[in-house]
Amino acid sequence: MATEVETWSTAQQHEGVFALDCELAADDDDLNDCEVNGNWTPQEKALHEARLKAKAKRRLRKSSSRNSTSDSLSESGELVPGGDSPKGKVNANDRKSRAGKGRGLPKKGGAGGKGVWGAAGMVYEVEEPDAKDPNYDEGDTVYATVVPELDEKELEKTVNPIVKEYFEHGDTKEVQTLLKGLNLGAHKFEFSSLALSLSLEGKASHRELTSRLLSDLLGKELSQADMARAFDKMLKELPELILDTPEAPKMLGQFLARAIADHVLPMAFLERYKGKVDCVHARAALDRAAVLLSMKREIVRLDNVWGVGGGLRPVKHLVKEMILLLKEYLVSGEVSEAERCLKDLEVPHFHHELVYEAVVMVLESTGDTAIHMMMKLLQSFWKSGLITVDQMNRGFQRVYDELPEICLDVPHAHSIMETFVDLCYQESVITKHLRDTCPSRGRKRFVSEGDGGLVKN
Repeated sequence: MATEVETWSTAQQHEGVFALDCELAADDDDLNDCEVNGNWTPQEKALHEARLKAKAKRRLRKSSSRNSTSDSLSESGELVPGGDSPKGKVNANDRKSRAGKGRGLPKKGGAGGKGVWGAAGMVYEVEEPDAKDPNYDEGDTVYATVVPELDEKELEKTVNPIVKEYFEHGDTKEVQTLLKGLNLGAHKFEFSSLALSLSLEGKASHRELTSRLLSDLLGKELSQADMARAFDKMLKELPELILDTPEAPKMLGQFLARAIADHVLPMAFLERYKGKVDCVHARAALDRAAVLLSMKREIVRLDNVWGVGGGLRPVKHLVKEMILLLKEYLVSGEVSEAERCLKDLEVPHFHHELVYEAVVMVLESTGDTAIHMMMKLLQSFWKSGLITVDQMNRGFQRVYDELPEICLDVPHAHSIMETFVDLCYQESVITKHLRDTCPSRGRKRFVSEGDGGLVKN
């Protein structure tokens, strides 16, 4: 069957070629007749030959596609037989010329096609931007992160947590880093005024931290003009601040004195208010600052205007403060004032020292007045929760351990200690275990002089 198909295809091919030869021969005969008659000019003859060649090529393409052959015509117009396609049809993806021309090389020497930027090794020159280009930009485009400016409400919501957290860790560099990420704009001075307001409602240690914060932020995030505007605002708001903090004028005066001593405010800040203040509270704050500056004229910094907060104080200084507190209590008898002074020290981990000093004062005193007053003071601290069980036990235990040395100066220390411990236990100031561990001094009893000084067993 395959042999018959091939024989038929070959015969059909020869018939097409034979018909083409007959047509070309007929055209040649007509051309010769015209030449003999002299009707054709050379230009017309060349044009006629080109038309015949084009017609022959068209016929050949039709016959080759019909007969699955790849025959083509050469430049002289002769048939050039080619091999049959493997599947009997022309390959549509073949990049070679179907007319039999060319060397089969890629277009444009490999510089054309999709995703190609040019031939290998080709260097492009820098093109100058066209001013008529819609995307033309006269200068270099600079991209930057834009932080919107905070208004007064957002500023207060943002700054209050920062200041309160600063009161816990006390790191001014962290506050400075957080302020750099905020766009305060024209409300920079509001940060200082908010910090001052929060510190007035807090402890003495918070006010000390605020003074340090203002000093560290000066010249970095805030200027002297910003600080002056903040204090001006605080002086105007004193009538409102007194409602929550009655001692606000005194505290603000101390803030002013500390700020001037730290060069946060100019020295002429107080001078411009002389004779121009109608508010009584603002005048009291300015007078307080002037008095402190006149007293500390030779000291560069008023470091002790707020005291040293909490655990930052030296131990010797804390001991002196507690002894002074107890002596003032023995004179005045005001438990509330003693309680306020102890809270201001802000050393709850060191309250055992107060218990120790109170018991030692009882042992060194004469009469029962000191015993009852100290018992009343410790009872008040115990009920209010200002002194915990652990601190109370540690204070008494320290006296128990040092009692032999105390007896060298106070011979009756053991008997006084037993009396005071029994009284504290009766008033529920100490536990039963702490009372039972109190050391007692055994008395040596002699039988008589005739026994030779032997101790009775």
